[in-house]
Amino acid sequence: MIRFDIITIFPEIFESYFKESLLKKAIDKGLIEINIHNLRDFTSDKHHVVDDKPFGGGIGMVMKIEPIFKAVKKIKKIYRQKNKKGKSLVVLFTPRAKKFSQKMAYNFSKIGQLILICGRYEGIDERVAKYIADKEVSIGDYVLMGGELPAMIVIETISRLIPGIIGKPQFLKERITSRKGFIEYPQYTRPEVFSPKKGVSWKAPKVLLGGNHKKVEEWRNKKGKIIEN
Repeated sequence: MIRFDIITIFPEIFESYFKESLLKKAIDKGLIEINIHNLRDFTSDKHHVVDDKPFGGGIGMVMKIEPIFKAVKKIKKIYRQKNKKGKSLVVLFTPRAKKFSQKMAYNFSKIGQLILICGRYEGIDERVAKYIADKEVSIGDYVLMGGELPAMIVIETISRLIPGIIGKPQFLKERITSRKGFIEYPQYTRPEVFSPKKGVSWKAPKVLLGGNHKKVEEWRNKKGKIIEN
């Protein structure tokens, strides 16, 4: 089982997302564990402040290192009390980092505990990246309002690689490449011909209807895209 620990200042964002579909079933079956931690719980002042003005001036606020340090330390301790030999990985989301990939997801799926730090405001004190995080991850060349969406993406991508979560084991075996990438090809289903208006017919490829598995495989390999990097 893999354990996900999310550090955020907006824990409510995740509540509905993890209560639906296959992720909920995976949690109920004990295949994954998801814990959401409010960063404000790790502050020491009465106002639970998690940010401050940036050194050197500038617009916006920067998330402080102290509450993040305390949160990671406690979360790791809780996990190690139950799993003395378990491995933890601390992930920080930032657009400056290497892009999240299918291969990265596969490697992450072999780790016992993933601690996901979700930033907000103008950024996070750089010492978090330098001394606390084990891995910096980006989900694309754009800037979001926070790390909550990236955390959801990472959790879902990793979870579907865990046996028993998406159903039949052969589904993953069929699509996973030797380099732990993923093959994505076009899919069709009934009706064979769809007519949105008179004189127009949108047809499914004949090769998929003939029952020749070899030709179907060749077609999928030709039309498919390998997602690895």
